[in-house]
Amino acid sequence: MSLGEEIRVHLPFLRRYARALTGSQQHGDNFVHTTLEVIVAAPQEFRTCPDTRIDLYRSFHRIWESAYIDDGEGSDAELDPVLRAANDRLRRITPLGRQILLLTALEGFSADEAAAITGTDIPTVETLLAEAVGDLDRESRTSVLIIEDEPLIAMELEQIVRELGHEVAGIATTHDDAVAAFERTEAGLVLADIQLADGSSGIDAVQDILAIAPVPAIFITAFPERLLTGNRVEPTFLISKPFRQNMVRAAISQSLLFTPQLAA
Repeated sequence: MSLGEEIRVHLPFLRRYARALTGSQQHGDNFVHTTLEVIVAAPQEFRTCPDTRIDLYRSFHRIWESAYIDDGEGSDAELDPVLRAANDRLRRITPLGRQILLLTALEGFSADEAAAITGTDIPTVETLLAEAVGDLDRESRTSVLIIEDEPLIAMELEQIVRELGHEVAGIATTHDDAVAAFERTEAGLVLADIQLADGSSGIDAVQDILAIAPVPAIFITAFPERLLTGNRVEPTFLISKPFRQNMVRAAISQSLLFTPQLAA
């Protein structure tokens, strides 16, 4: 398998990670594009370990670090107000801590892999991860509408949401139930499965909810690569099944930081 083919396998997930960092498909894809340009320009500098995925994320980290770890002046001056305000809040957490949180919780890297990607060590990763989790938890509290047709998964999500300090606005199993529940509760966040009990779509349900109010939404699917094709507008926050508590925690915290309500 060629280097290009190896990288292509991991690109959908790198794009997911980039969007979670920036809160924007466009800005995330710009960072990924720049990363690929750097790799093409100097492929001999890309390979540093046997794991192509680690090398790919390490290359991305270098691009992100050069753009965002600075004194906070000018690096995001051209972003829209919501993203600029979110980045201001996230700088209090430290960009590296945020990266480590997403690398481990969302992307599933181990502590030693996250250390290799970010050029740190395992104690630093563990310390920054604990700090990032605590800081993000303190930053946001909201009510969450869960759209999930499998009872056991819905119960697990409800437990995770409550343990994170959020309220559960309701649990819906179909498109119509979800829209009606949102209208009743005015939830501040939607956590939605893709395929629902009656054959309806969680994506369609969220689109109708967003027509009512611009709330953040997180999608859950066993096949994330089907939504990460780059051929259409994609969900910014996407959780893969099976999920872990820290994965849900990271997605909720990041999504709430990129909302107008919190950025104001």
